[in-house]
Amino acid sequence: MRILDLRYSVHFKLIERSDSIIRHSTFAIRHSNVVSQEVYMENLNGSERVMVISPHPDDVDFGCSGTIAKWSRMGMDITYVICTSGDKGTDLPMAPESIVAKREKEQIAAAEIVGVRKVFFLGLKDGELENNGEFRKLLVRALRQHRPDVVLSMDPANLRFENVYVSHADHRAAALAAFDAIYPAARNRNFFPELLEEGLSPHAVSKVYFFGTADPNTWIDIGETIEAKIEALSAHESQVGEFEDLSAWVRDRFGQLGKDNGFAYAEAFRQVVIP
Repeated sequence: MRILDLRYSVHFKLIERSDSIIRHSTFAIRHSNVVSQEVYMENLNGSERVMVISPHPDDVDFGCSGTIAKWSRMGMDITYVICTSGDKGTDLPMAPESIVAKREKEQIAAAEIVGVRKVFFLGLKDGELENNGEFRKLLVRALRQHRPDVVLSMDPANLRFENVYVSHADHRAAALAAFDAIYPAARNRNFFPELLEEGLSPHAVSKVYFFGTADPNTWIDIGETIEAKIEALSAHESQVGEFEDLSAWVRDRFGQLGKDNGFAYAEAFRQVVIP
């Protein structure tokens, strides 16, 4: 499959069901060198290396930790790259360094719950992310170091401003920077050639799963890992205190995504396959 240009392509969809997944195929009219053919859900074999690029601690757990727990149990090698440490993630009178220490500790604990042992914090300022060369270079370095086959990030197409959480400035900037780092920068030696001197050769990511998307084409069954997702979210004590019943909220939200697609619980993504 080639990249679907959401600005110009007209497409139609075909959904097929199987016992364990839903297959959602997308066909599109060709524009320039960009064409979409098919998207297959969860066509992974367990040997893949996976990277999640998350704007803040907790975004990964709201967006995709059920899937990450499932993939971890399959034996996949999973790395988290957390762009900021959430130093503005509370309105309480706390020093930023205290907030950072707490939120990093929470994210590491949440990662361990879903089987992830590699968590890297870029240390950028919360609320101040910009899709610029400095940020993209950090992401390209991470991509070339860890060489994932699959990357999960927030959706750079989320520009409708229909949801306050999704439309957070850091979410938009991180999503755009992640995709720009994946394509074409990480795979092209002429981007950030100084990384070659660090021994970091170009690397091509083959699949991207965008979470928090308004236009999903992929639903992953997390029925066996919904408890791990709830536990991981609960680890973010500084962020989930406003929930009267976090477990009920998670079950309701992801239960509806599952019900709509033949599962008890599901997480939704927009999957893009890059040739």
